[in-house]
Amino acid sequence: MEEKNKDEMYMRKALAEAQQAFDEGEIPIGAVVVCKDQVIARAHNLTETLIDPTAHAEMQAITMAANALGGKYLTGCTLYVTVEPCPMCAGAIGWAQVPRIIYGAPDPKRGFREYAPRVMHPKAECKGGILEEECRQLMQEFFKSKR
Repeated sequence: MEEKNKDEMYMRKALAEAQQAFDEGEIPIGAVVVCKDQVIARAHNLTETLIDPTAHAEMQAITMAANALGGKYLTGCTLYVTVEPCPMCAGAIGWAQVPRIIYGAPDPKRGFREYAPRVMHPKAECKGGILEEECRQLMQEFFKSKR
């Protein structure tokens, strides 16, 4: 399967997680970790549910993936996340040595590219814009419903 199609397929799985977060009243961000063409972790924001400001989708997915692989390094994995990671999550992604990070919508207010552009592992490939419009719309719909 072509890489672009594969990225879109896995981003749709992350969007399904984001929709679940939306339905639970959480900020709708979803993440999946893929290793050898298999989803080994899927998660969404749980900050309200767990009353934990660190319970972002990426943090949850990294923990699940590390447990699935039996080690803290995710060197053979790709992380798909619907919104550009924040600096906290980007730091964790860097420490986990995730070599490929694919995100949907940019986050100009809190994204890592603005505040910590070098926090990822230096060899990591980071690519945004996959299903960007769908990812952005879900976030906008969520915040519009809160106003």
